[in-house]
Amino acid sequence: MHSYIDYIVAFILSFAVAVLITPLVKKIAIKIGATDQPNTRKIHKEIMPRMGGLAIFIGVIAGFLYLKPQSLYMTEVIIGAFIIILIGILDDRFTLQARYKFLGQLIAAIVVASSGLLVDKFTIPFFGIVQLDFWSYPVTVLWIVAITNAINLIDGLDGLAAGVSSIAMTSILIMAFADSQIVVIALCTILIGSSLGFLVHNFYPAKIFMGDTGALFLGYSISIISMLGLFKNLTLFSFVIPIIVLAVPIFDTVFAIIRRFLNKRSIAAPDKLHLHYCLVDLGFSHRTSVLIIYFFSACFGFSAIIFSNATLWLSLLLMMILLLAIQFIAELVGLIGMNRKPLINTFRRLTADKKPDN
Repeated sequence: MHSYIDYIVAFILSFAVAVLITPLVKKIAIKIGATDQPNTRKIHKEIMPRMGGLAIFIGVIAGFLYLKPQSLYMTEVIIGAFIIILIGILDDRFTLQARYKFLGQLIAAIVVASSGLLVDKFTIPFFGIVQLDFWSYPVTVLWIVAITNAINLIDGLDGLAAGVSSIAMTSILIMAFADSQIVVIALCTILIGSSLGFLVHNFYPAKIFMGDTGALFLGYSISIISMLGLFKNLTLFSFVIPIIVLAVPIFDTVFAIIRRFLNKRSIAAPDKLHLHYCLVDLGFSHRTSVLIIYFFSACFGFSAIIFSNATLWLSLLLMMILLLAIQFIAELVGLIGMNRKPLINTFRRLTADKKPDN
């Protein structure tokens, strides 16, 4: 059992190591050619070193060795993390094809599922606990791969992925403290510390990008801690809480899939209509766009904390409000396309003044 002092020391250690090691990782990235070239899809105008996620990983290792969190699943989780880091480094250096990255993520997810760490049940009002049985394996693999990619997809502005991930993990940390989930507390503490340490060099104007090394690792890590903590919570809507915590990256990904389907494009085809790009196109500065998304993430994180302790009817009301808010924001900024605004158009029709009869 760790004391609060242990967690504070681990946080500072992970933070300090990430801050200090990032300049070295930057030099290594430049030397081996792990750089990001500017193009029409990217906002930066000059060649930038990437692979900065390696600094986050090293910071996490430092905090991990200090706290030494124990879990039945830890060996497989660590193996999965090294697979993800390897895939990220290779992609940052050589730009792997999507299918090879997906294969690596799939292998890491299968390794974790083989440990017995599974999304094995949901708690649903009126139905109670729903056991997934055999389906727990594909659901677990899908969850890990989906969240890993969701964080990767929002990594489009300086400091965005590191900040959003830190906010999400802070929400999970608060809930973990309430439930005395020791392993989740330990992992969140060192991951937040290391992410914020890297953010010192990555916030606008960034000196280095985290690359897939960082984005995939953070996504993988968040998927794991959510399974260790949030899915084990026997609240009324246990399956909804992790989705609310990660609402920004999850729904940005969902709307990207819908948008590409409606436009008859490949789901894997990149575009510049993700939330962060849309905010910049609306006239917000780079820094302001990032801060707006931080605010959204914090609001959803706070909502998840309330949701975890809410009554049935308050949970239903909160869920409806959140869904409407997500749809409204998506239409307002153009996540589905500037001409597709069913909710806003319906609201306008309902509130329009009726012409008086002659």
